[in-house]
Amino acid sequence: MACNQAENVIKKIVREIGQECAAQGQTVSETLVAFMVKAVVLDPRNDFNVDQILMEKDVQNLIQLCVTRLLDTTNPSLSTIKMQVYFDMNYANRAELLREQHHVLEGRLAHVLREITDSRPRVQEEMENVYRKIVSYVLLSSGLGPPTDIQVVREVTAALQSVFPQTEMNTFISLSKKNKEQQLKNLAMLVTGIRLYNKECGKGGSSIDDLPAVLNEAIPSATQTLDEGLNTCQARAHQYTALLESMQEDQDRCTQLSSFKLKEALFNVRQYEAFLCILLSDVITSAQEVEKMNVQFTATMEQLKNTVQNKISVNTNEVFPLFIALSNLWTGFQEEMLLLHFLTNMTNNLQQFSEIQSQLFPEDMLSSLLEGMTVKSDEERIRETKGIRVNVSDFKNQEWLFPETIDNFDQLPIQYHSFCAHSIGVKGLTLPGNPAIGILKHRERCYVFSSKEAAYLFAQDPDKFIQLNVEKAKEYAELIQLLELRHQFEDLVSYAQAGNAVRFLIKTTIKCDSSTQTDTHILPPTIVTSYEWNEWELRRKAIKLANLRRRLTHAMQTELSHMRRENSTQVYLPKDVGTQTKRDSSSNVPRPQIFLEGLRGGSSPTTHMVKVDLTRAVDET
Repeated sequence: MACNQAENVIKKIVREIGQECAAQGQTVSETLVAFMVKAVVLDPRNDFNVDQILMEKDVQNLIQLCVTRLLDTTNPSLSTIKMQVYFDMNYANRAELLREQHHVLEGRLAHVLREITDSRPRVQEEMENVYRKIVSYVLLSSGLGPPTDIQVVREVTAALQSVFPQTEMNTFISLSKKNKEQQLKNLAMLVTGIRLYNKECGKGGSSIDDLPAVLNEAIPSATQTLDEGLNTCQARAHQYTALLESMQEDQDRCTQLSSFKLKEALFNVRQYEAFLCILLSDVITSAQEVEKMNVQFTATMEQLKNTVQNKISVNTNEVFPLFIALSNLWTGFQEEMLLLHFLTNMTNNLQQFSEIQSQLFPEDMLSSLLEGMTVKSDEERIRETKGIRVNVSDFKNQEWLFPETIDNFDQLPIQYHSFCAHSIGVKGLTLPGNPAIGILKHRERCYVFSSKEAAYLFAQDPDKFIQLNVEKAKEYAELIQLLELRHQFEDLVSYAQAGNAVRFLIKTTIKCDSSTQTDTHILPPTIVTSYEWNEWELRRKAIKLANLRRRLTHAMQTELSHMRRENSTQVYLPKDVGTQTKRDSSSNVPRPQIFLEGLRGGSSPTTHMVKVDLTRAVDET
């Protein structure tokens, strides 16, 4: 409930400030208003306590202070904050920009791609219609020439027919959606490579811009513009620094220049210099990529010419990879053109935020103020301290880093954007630090200094000077980003991350994810190979182990237990057992066989009987 009330109050404050500025003819964004509110609250000169609830009088005072600062268009501090807001909201590195461009291109082709992959043509007319859509997809995907140019459409159609004739439409339609999309991408790359080869051979491609030549001219021009801007703002920074140093050395000089906003102007040009360095680094990276791709493109085109020459037919396995390689390289050229256009626009748009300090301090005015003074550049200040370094033995509890004591010395993350950690809070100056003097490592953070004396003073009590720098950033809110102090102001998110301006102002609740981990297996793993989860398999093994056929069941009963439970004893019944002690023996005699003949009589009155003995002898049986 309290959080919701705070949000409503903050939204009301931001809305009222925006309306008041609009009524005065100044249009400001919610992000800028929210940061200005935070800057006013943090400024100790305004006596706001962030831990107390603001009364109505305090709210009105806060609104008035914010409106006054937002309408003070002659203050370089406001221009610096606007510059920071613009850069954070619009700048993207190479990877982010190219990823966004790919997403935009996919969105542009999504409708045509969906129509092609979802179509189910059945008649010849529908087949031709789908083929024309494939031509449109290939043309839009390559970005080579306007899609309304008839000559360009004819070139794309001819190149497509050479690798994908209409007779293969039936095979294409039978593919899955994923395979269709992949084949369309391959066709787009092949057609692009063929058109680039034809352009090289003078057989077409009149509408294709010579991107390598354009980049070779545009990159030096962009580099020169950035170098000139850097030289100008660096010269301004050196002049402002010299004037501020003279104010600290001469009291009369301080009185004379106290009305000028020299520190705000110095911070403005330092921030402008930092942003230009980022853009220049991107342009240099782009130049290196273009140079590398130029060599690869020339070599691939030459290899393709040697492969094709004047042959009537060539092996697709030889030329198709080369066409695809040409297409990928040309896509790289297109991406570098996009990056260069983006960096050029950023450079031009940043220039407006540095005009205020130029108008406050014209060249003739600066020349008169600097008359008789020596203006030192950053390089000269570093050369003055060449060969000077701190004596490590003078510090018992401090860790100092030198090139010979640590690897990757030049890549250490230096605090305060590599400015002297002592001069910021004490003098309000952004003097370049010299790592050769020694890098102080305090609480896992690295600090550099402009002189040996500054290093010794800071090392005596680092926390004190760190807090002085924080207080200086509260007084000049633009230092929070210039000196990369967001870790000191954890409730301030970056401009680009603040989707809602209210998030700038609500103090974030500190949360952290905590987790503990224990070993999954503390003891050495023991795998039981005989383990079984199946119940019936366990029963089967139990029966085998029991082997009841060869076991007896025993029971025992004592005097104390026979009245408590039933006891039983089980035994196997005795088996039938027989023994044999004699042997049966027998003998066999012949069976007598005697026959009598003539007992029935005959025609003779006298009976004659004949006895026939057919019994076999004993020895024959």
